[in-house]
Amino acid sequence: MRVLVTGGGGFLGLYITEQLVARGDQVRVLCRGDYPRLNQLGVETIRGDVRDAAIVTGACAGIDAVFHTAAVPGIWGPWELYHGINTVGTQNVLDACLKMGVRKLLYTSSPSVIYDGLDHHGITETHPYPASYLCHYPHSKALAERAVLAANGTNGMVTAALRPHLIWGPRDNHLIPRLIERARSERLRRVGHGTNLISMSYVENTANAHLQAMDRLETGSPVAGQAYFINEPEPVNLWNWVDEILAVAGEPPLKKRISARAAYAIGAACEATYTALRIKSEPPMTRFLALQLSGTHYYSVARAQRDFGYQCPVSVPEGMQRMAADWHNCRKP
Repeated sequence: MRVLVTGGGGFLGLYITEQLVARGDQVRVLCRGDYPRLNQLGVETIRGDVRDAAIVTGACAGIDAVFHTAAVPGIWGPWELYHGINTVGTQNVLDACLKMGVRKLLYTSSPSVIYDGLDHHGITETHPYPASYLCHYPHSKALAERAVLAANGTNGMVTAALRPHLIWGPRDNHLIPRLIERARSERLRRVGHGTNLISMSYVENTANAHLQAMDRLETGSPVAGQAYFINEPEPVNLWNWVDEILAVAGEPPLKKRISARAAYAIGAACEATYTALRIKSEPPMTRFLALQLSGTHYYSVARAQRDFGYQCPVSVPEGMQRMAADWHNCRKP
């Protein structure tokens, strides 16, 4: 295929790009930065922002399929930023696909688009969107996901969305470094009773799921117009998993803890204070973060297994070994 990967220099996007190149697809990447690895892969690179409709339209010229992974993550920041990149940017990608005759669009979403603040035990894709959101990231992603799925069948284009949960692995520049930095600065606490289960997604398996879904995404296929949870089939204890990650960096297990109720109250107070004082940096706690750290949230991948043969080629222990090797190699003098 002639493929465009938006955000193809990012954590997940780069793995998707590498797997596409490895199997012989012709790849173009739309990204904002300069990434040496993309040059090594020999892919065509277009520098630009998904908020620029003209650049997005040009990037879609001559393309058969688009993997839209570009997004701004996070739990704090102005609505204009999240809406501009995650929602308006996705609409620009949709419009460009329709204008340039792209046949297939696969959107990288998030389980947070259906997060309602309650515990989620093996939730399936039938779970509805909530009436409101505790932060801008899931809200902006939900608006984008709904637009992508609603566009399925328009002018012959087929669309779908994947919802990977807590992506981790080698080259992670967001989740893992933040956990380790917070632990080292003694700002990380176990929140709640410590027995909550969560889903997580090893990055190479997540990238592979994108290729599997795209290959099955055709007019009349069960994949068209659908959203899918993507994560390792079995949930893990959040805090045991955090301790494993900390061990990779030579950090001891977490000992200090805080109750879920106290964390939520602190989060509400931080949000109010940061909003009133117009502080731009991220608060140490928010209501959304308190609920995510104290609650159970894991998701069924049965639909993905049934509709496009979702599987995880890399086991969790092997993924942890690969991440540990990458962490130590990156820190050699």
